[in-house]
Amino acid sequence: MLALLQRVRQARVEVDGQVVGAIDAGLLVLVCAEPADSPALAEKLVDKLLKLRVFADAAGKMNRSLQDVGGGLLLVSQFTLAADCSSGNRPGFSAAAPPAQGLALYEELLRLARARHPLVQAGRFGADMQVHLVNDGPVTIPLTVR
Repeated sequence: MLALLQRVRQARVEVDGQVVGAIDAGLLVLVCAEPADSPALAEKLVDKLLKLRVFADAAGKMNRSLQDVGGGLLLVSQFTLAADCSSGNRPGFSAAAPPAQGLALYEELLRLARARHPLVQAGRFGADMQVHLVNDGPVTIPLTVR
């Protein structure tokens, strides 16, 4: 699975002008399933997101996790993370999982995250979404879970 996490002071996702998910301080994570991905990889990604130490401790070092700080987690599906721009000027997206598989893995990711963390919000799979965020730091980290 591919993910791009951003430490945020706040973030929200809108669909058709309506907020469908919003958090205060925490992590906004854009996620993309690939054809070889499995529910086990979704679980591995949730583990990493909840435990990754990207929040400052009292000394100002990135030493605290999302669980440590009690922050929100906003998960947004984004197949464009699998873009292939190696030839021509139009990206290809054949490296992304087919929609049915992507939806199933995204729903599993949400189920696992909600079972382990109290503040989980989500975008809407396949929708035209507007994502608003205030990046904190800025801290933006690409993750690949295999």
